[in-house]
Amino acid sequence: MDSAIKRGSYGQLTWAMLKTGILGYGGGPSVIPLIRYEAVNHYRWMDDDEFGEVLAIANALPGPIATKMAAYLGYREKGASGAILSVLAHILPSSIAILALLAFVDALSSSPVVQGMIVAVMPVIAVMLGVMAYEFVKKAYQGLGKFMVVVFCAVSFALLQLVPVHPAIVIVLFLAYGAFHYRIVDRVRTNRKRNEGGVS
Repeated sequence: MDSAIKRGSYGQLTWAMLKTGILGYGGGPSVIPLIRYEAVNHYRWMDDDEFGEVLAIANALPGPIATKMAAYLGYREKGASGAILSVLAHILPSSIAILALLAFVDALSSSPVVQGMIVAVMPVIAVMLGVMAYEFVKKAYQGLGKFMVVVFCAVSFALLQLVPVHPAIVIVLFLAYGAFHYRIVDRVRTNRKRNEGGVS
C-alpha cells in the first residue's frame, strides 16, 4: 500500500468535510477521529505525526477545535480558498439542520427516541476517541520512552483533574517542553557519557 503524502483536490476537501460535518456527533472532540481518518487514512494528506502536532497547536488556540482543523486542512491543501471551502463544508450540514429543526428543538430534546439515540451513540464516540488516544500514546512512547510517557500522563491528569488548570495552559506547557525535548535528551546523554568516561 502506498503511504506517500498526497495533495487534495477541492472536491475531496468538500466531500471529506461534509462527511465530518454530517457524521460528527457530540461536539468538537468527537469529530477529530473522523477528520483524522479522512486526512491520514483515507486521502493521506498528512501522516499521524503531523496530524498530532497540528491537533496540539489547534487545541492551544481559541475557537472550536473541529473548525480549526478543517481550516488548516483546507489551507494546507488549497490555500485560503481551500480553508474557506473546508470550513463552510464542515459547518453547513449542522447549520442547515439546526435551522430546519429549530421549531422542533424543544419537542425533540425531550423525545425518548432522541434520548435513546444519544445514549446509543455515546459508546461509539468513546471508542473512537480511545483508539485515537491509544495511537497518540504509542507515538509518544516511541519518541519519549515509557518512563516519560507515564510521567507526562500523570502530570497532565493531575493538572487537568486535580488542580484543575485550563487545558490550553497544559497544552502550551507541554508544547514548550517538546520544543526543547531532544536538546535536553542530548544533553543528558552527553553528561552521562562524560561521567562514565570519568569513572572509567
